[in-house]
Amino acid sequence: MLKTFLTGMRPQQWWKNTIIYLPILFTVNETWDFDDLGVFSSLMLTGTLSFILFSLLTGATYLMNDIFDKDDDRNHPVKRLRPVASGTMTIKQAWVGACGLIVVCVVGTWFINPIFTIICLAYTGLSVGYSLIIRHLPILDVLAISLGFVLRAEIGSTILDVPLSPWLYMCTALAALLLALTKRRSELIAAGEHAGVQRYSLGSYSLAFLDQLITIVSTTCLLAYCLYTFSAQNLPSSHIMMFTIPFVAYGMFRYLFIVHKNNESENPIGVILSDRPTLLSIALWLLVSGVILVFSR
Repeated sequence: MLKTFLTGMRPQQWWKNTIIYLPILFTVNETWDFDDLGVFSSLMLTGTLSFILFSLLTGATYLMNDIFDKDDDRNHPVKRLRPVASGTMTIKQAWVGACGLIVVCVVGTWFINPIFTIICLAYTGLSVGYSLIIRHLPILDVLAISLGFVLRAEIGSTILDVPLSPWLYMCTALAALLLALTKRRSELIAAGEHAGVQRYSLGSYSLAFLDQLITIVSTTCLLAYCLYTFSAQNLPSSHIMMFTIPFVAYGMFRYLFIVHKNNESENPIGVILSDRPTLLSIALWLLVSGVILVFSR
């Protein structure tokens, strides 16, 4: 039962919550520095506790999502294996587990920061609204997914008490929207004529329309990052952060290349983690960004 419960919480999706740590990197030599690692240790401890609590919350929302989507999931070749859809977990067990996790999250986050609790409740409301209504509405379904990532970034800024550039919020929203659109594209191709059966909103999309949206969003996302590197007030005035643009551009282009060549974006994180060039571009972006912020700010 414990294994089934953990499966329903989808820990493989918790990578999304690492956005909480993003403010720590981008506030080096601003909020903390290497001369006083005590502040850094405190930030990391708070960030890690918050990551664990929010991961429990997202696990609860996944359990609720499985309850609401059980009928549609049974028509999907992969999702039919989820605990609730397959019958290995009862609806009552899923509800008890989800509510218990939410209570733990609310109590824990309140001691860290009451605003953190409010954001978590807002995320829970968004997730429930998505499962019940929004997922059936084309365009709004992918926008809701994007908003979920923005709330994650806001959590990091709130609990660490460090400011984030509006451009980073924009980049987060657009990158998440890009992943959601490519996921819909892959789902549409895989489902074929059964798209409307697997997901009501999926049947309303067309491949040409999704490709058009992907082009718009990817272009805007790259432009937003470029504007961030030379206009954000807390970056080096020399605009040296622009040297990180090639890594972001390559990573995005490589991801789109895989999406169109192999149609493997139904699991975006799987695409990223299984492709060495993409991983290398992310690692180099982190390394170069860190070096620039440490030595040039």
